[in-house]
Amino acid sequence: MKINAQLVIKLRNNKAWSQEELAIASGLNLRTVQRIENEASASLQSKKALASVFDINIQDLDFEELIKVKKYEYKTLEIENKEGFLAGIKKPKLPDFVDIFNQQGEQGWQVVQILTPELAQGLWTAKTGNMVALLQRELVE
Repeated sequence: MKINAQLVIKLRNNKAWSQEELAIASGLNLRTVQRIENEASASLQSKKALASVFDINIQDLDFEELIKVKKYEYKTLEIENKEGFLAGIKKPKLPDFVDIFNQQGEQGWQVVQILTPELAQGLWTAKTGNMVALLQRELVE
């Protein structure tokens, strides 16, 4: 089972013990102490022995995974469509999306969605025939 290895190391260091001294005090094998600290894995019996030697509750040794929420910033990019979407019988020539998005990608932006004038009803782009791309990139803290 998972164990809070950082807490074990901290408590051991607070007592100024080596791994070998912790092994002797807890009755565990030295290799077991090393595995617990390196791999954050321990049996229930090992957790009980460590909780006893450190005089803490066994639940204090439980591993708690911190969930880090990713944060993003967004922007819109208007993509000019010179021929428009209502070009009659002739199929309109689309903008060079590969080039446009590769340029944005170099700055860390990813495409989330592309809105065409038909999908963007009520937006200012519907009047121009241009498309709008919604882009996002992860904020680095």
